[in-house]
Amino acid sequence: MCVNLSIQSVAINTLCTDRGISYTHPVAKLWSQTIDSHRRQVQTAVLDTTAALIADNGLRAVTMSQIAERTGISRATLYKYFPDVDAILGAWHERHVAAHLNHLVAIGDQTADPGERIRAVLQAYALSRYEMSLDKHGAHLVADLHHGQHVAGAQRALEQHLRNLLIDGVASGDIRDDIAPQELAGYCMSALAASSNLSSKAAVRRLVTITLDGLRPIVEAITAPPR
Repeated sequence: MCVNLSIQSVAINTLCTDRGISYTHPVAKLWSQTIDSHRRQVQTAVLDTTAALIADNGLRAVTMSQIAERTGISRATLYKYFPDVDAILGAWHERHVAAHLNHLVAIGDQTADPGERIRAVLQAYALSRYEMSLDKHGAHLVADLHHGQHVAGAQRALEQHLRNLLIDGVASGDIRDDIAPQELAGYCMSALAASSNLSSKAAVRRLVTITLDGLRPIVEAITAPPR
């Protein structure tokens, strides 16, 4: 991906007046907004490029030179935005985690059935953990990135979202009511963390099935009266 991220040179008179009215501040504000917009465009392009390079070569293979070349900027410009590869990977990971959380929430909103919403979110979460573990070269780096505060915040947000889904499931009779939804949500998150160590998507789906079984209402066995 190569994009032109240069700012066009514009000659402006920052002291222009109209009948004695100074436009210094409005022009300065507009210029500041233009600079801020340009910076956001560069940062977005850098992170998009980083995501593409990670998809092509894995986490460990990404370098500052590769990012600068594919983004279409000089290394000197890139260093003005990020001091090193780790900083870029951290920003990419933070954006990735936020997008992933939004994706999981959107999946749950695709159906009105409480039980199906829970199943869809749990399966998507488990499969994402499994797929992330497939990059063996970047496994240690991913572990380091997951220690960031943004990950902890996203995990709490996901657990809270799952709690709300479980509350709806209790009301519909799909989820057991003898354990608090908050506790059940924590149980699900912990159980599905094992997806990272499984050998196939089929195994991940079986883990989700087992987890869902633990969420269902307990049906007491009806025993026949003694003769």
